[in-house]
Amino acid sequence: MNQQAGKNLPAFFMTEPAPCPYLEGQWERKLFTHLLGENADMVNFVLSQAGFRRSQTIAYRPACDSCNACKSTRVKVADFRPKQSFRRILKRNADLTLKVIPASASREQFDLLRLYLDHRHEDGGMADMTSLDYIEMVEESAIDTHLVEYRDSDDKLIACLLADRMPDGLSMVYSFFNPLEKQRSLGSYIILDQIARAKENKFPFVYLGYLVENCQKMAYKKRFQPLQYLDENGWVDAN
Repeated sequence: MNQQAGKNLPAFFMTEPAPCPYLEGQWERKLFTHLLGENADMVNFVLSQAGFRRSQTIAYRPACDSCNACKSTRVKVADFRPKQSFRRILKRNADLTLKVIPASASREQFDLLRLYLDHRHEDGGMADMTSLDYIEMVEESAIDTHLVEYRDSDDKLIACLLADRMPDGLSMVYSFFNPLEKQRSLGSYIILDQIARAKENKFPFVYLGYLVENCQKMAYKKRFQPLQYLDENGWVDAN
């Protein structure tokens, strides 16, 4: 191997086993590497095609010893047609305005995140997130990333999304919203809006992260058909 080429290859590491946050009784391990330097965007994209996801400066993927329930998932944008339930969600949120901004954290965003975590994920891995943690999540990245803010007619921040731009689409890194606005179905609305943004920009895919079989809280992703899953044969259409 060319010595210079070898220096450009990322180093990979494995986490210790830990209880799975999605499936009771299972243990998870993750394979991960750092996304640093001028080639970080391309490395991130290449790894995404092998099932990796990004968090700050880390790209990771499940590498569990006895389970392969986590499936990388993406929406085929050109073939997506919103069904009646989705059209109702779009109508209920027609008053919202969105703004795409650089990945810069604000107190307003963090307050919304805390409201979201306290109501929806009080026992999750991010439950103790501080404002500094949030700043690091948003701002510490060498990737082409951005925030999307959604505001109501009173200019109140009601939802927010951290997303990456990749050569073939938009990758949804993390989204959060006002959990008290249940009638809006904001989680689904954010995905629908990203599909619309991708279509407008002629991107073929919106990456939704992992779909975990037999995990009810991840099942909502199945609604955004047509989907593709990543398996040992590459990206395949979902049945």
